[in-house]
Amino acid sequence: MSESRESPWWSPDRRRDRLPFLQARTKITRATRAWFDAQEFTEVETAALQVSPGNEAHLHAFATQALSLDGQAQPMYLHTSPEFACKKLLASGETRIFTLGKVWRNRERGPLHHPEFTMLEWYRAHQPYQTIMADCAALLAVAADAAEAGRLRYRGREADPFAEPERLTVAEAFSRYAGVDLLAVLDDRAGLAKQAQGAGVRVAADDAWADIFSRVIVEKVEPNLGHGRATILYEYPSSEAALARPKAADRRVAERFELYACGVELANCFGELTDAVEQRRRFEIEMDEKEQVYGERYPLDEDFLAALAHMPPASGGALGFDRLVMLATDATRIDQVLWTPVA
Repeated sequence: MSESRESPWWSPDRRRDRLPFLQARTKITRATRAWFDAQEFTEVETAALQVSPGNEAHLHAFATQALSLDGQAQPMYLHTSPEFACKKLLASGETRIFTLGKVWRNRERGPLHHPEFTMLEWYRAHQPYQTIMADCAALLAVAADAAEAGRLRYRGREADPFAEPERLTVAEAFSRYAGVDLLAVLDDRAGLAKQAQGAGVRVAADDAWADIFSRVIVEKVEPNLGHGRATILYEYPSSEAALARPKAADRRVAERFELYACGVELANCFGELTDAVEQRRRFEIEMDEKEQVYGERYPLDEDFLAALAHMPPASGGALGFDRLVMLATDATRIDQVLWTPVA
């Protein structure tokens, strides 16, 4: 007996099942653009091909080549985020911008991941990152209104999109959900390992501090976030915020937050780092780790680093638009809300 296979996404029966999700997506897209227009943002379009796809150790890009007329090849990448291009626009004089477009990440596929997906990214010059927190709360309500959804839902979990999000520091979350005193072990791999193991988190002999931190987040913290209402998890350790500026009152932590609803991460947001020397140092650390773990490294975008010297103080956010649509429509897989999933 031949193995049964699901029909392709373009088949009429699959279209019937997916159509309500896709129609809601169109409404949410229109409503999102209308909200940014009312906030006097300029929508921008950024080039997908870049000399660097981004310099985070655990993000994987799609590589290609650009050929000159004489056949000379230049390595290029599909961007994992429009961030570098958007910050160049801020350096050029733009002050309030957003982009709603495709990004690409390799080694990512599952119910909440797709190799090609849509990212909503926006920036406000001369605004604190608390303003981006307010934007995130507003965008949840915009999506829910457009989809006529009273609740956000994902696999039995619910959140009120109109309620003020809970605000929880990373240190508070580690203490509450894992019993870990994070600030006491910021520079102490052994200390963090001991506390994590006490919370029931597996620690391998070759795990770095960041590996243990990430495992506690994934296993103990994330599943508890965004229930009943959204959660804003903020003040990440500075070592875990390569593109964010340190908090002025406590440089151990950075102006980075993530937005969660129904246990799902929706957005990653920063008070943006504009120190080019420090940014270069952080990128080199990230690429050293990438080379150690994966045997490769991505080039630095020297044009981006040069632009930082001209970039004004700013804050910005990056939101997984497909995931937002999923939660507003009660979809359980990301391909349900994509018009044309990758084959």
